[in-house]
Amino acid sequence: MLTFLLVLVVFSILIIVHELGHMFVAKKVGVKVERFSLGFGKKLFGIKKGETEYVLSLFPFGGYVKMAGDNPAELKGTPEEFFSKSPLKRFLIVVGGPVTNYIFAFVLFTAIFVVGAPSLTTRVGRLLPDYPAAKSGIKVNDVIFEIDGKSVEYWSDLVNIVQKSTSGSALRFGIKRDARILNFRIAPKIIKTKNIFGQEMTIGMIGISPREEMIFVKHNLFQSISLGAERLIMLTGLTYRGLWLLITGGLPVRESVTGPIGIAFLIGEAAKSGFVYLLAIMAHINIALAVFNLLPFPILDGGHILFLGIEKLRGKPVSPRTQEVISQVALYLLVALALFVSWNDVTKFLPFMK
Repeated sequence: MLTFLLVLVVFSILIIVHELGHMFVAKKVGVKVERFSLGFGKKLFGIKKGETEYVLSLFPFGGYVKMAGDNPAELKGTPEEFFSKSPLKRFLIVVGGPVTNYIFAFVLFTAIFVVGAPSLTTRVGRLLPDYPAAKSGIKVNDVIFEIDGKSVEYWSDLVNIVQKSTSGSALRFGIKRDARILNFRIAPKIIKTKNIFGQEMTIGMIGISPREEMIFVKHNLFQSISLGAERLIMLTGLTYRGLWLLITGGLPVRESVTGPIGIAFLIGEAAKSGFVYLLAIMAHINIALAVFNLLPFPILDGGHILFLGIEKLRGKPVSPRTQEVISQVALYLLVALALFVSWNDVTKFLPFMK
């Protein structure tokens, strides 16, 4: 029950952030916002502040902003209506939601680096038999502090150096064992493996795995902002690359796509690991939500942007009837995709289906 409430809170935060982005820009460009709803369906309760009614609706996993004149059939021709505004202003309103999710992800990553990002130490936890490290004399609990004269503090630093060493040349490892400092020369074994996108790659391996020894690395605000931006850019690139591979068939949909059920499971697991992990999964979801919403697919924000682009090129909007038909078809396709992804999540994450 506690996990369900936590998932509900996280989803609600993501929805509120997204819809606030739409509402903020709408109000800035002079569009009347009639309703801000957390959830869909029947209104449970609400309060009115100024021109806007803020409501909680029956089905909590979703939300919307109702603007004056955002439905062509309801147009009255007043300047405060959505369709009374120029294509540029309507574009800014539509893109406001995804951009706000993106900004929120950046804020979360920055906060993580300020509070302290968890990192594995370089203490050896296990040696794989028949690999170079086991044959070299390295032992479990040794701490690797240096590789070829370069200091390594975290496991990710160590992995990055070793995996890039595919020339066959030996690396010099500086080791702390109790009070002693030892040196070993180890030539990584060159192997072929697959990256997170299922593509084949060549890496170096010495055959060690880390001990479950974590440290929290804190940074000052300016360093955290820089690291947060780097993480945001890196994950955005990975998201778009994965999306492209899905579209072109380079990644299997069944193994690669996760829906609300899978996301809820991941949120629950992150929460068990600690608050920082929960912030991290929230940041990842915000990026995914921003990217997904910007896809040029009708009924998504990206679909509205597509229609605006067509309107700009033609000099007049796509007819309401055409938009309605396209949106209905898109809705059916999106529902079908949601059902497929949800069933896939059930088979992957729920124990009784395994």
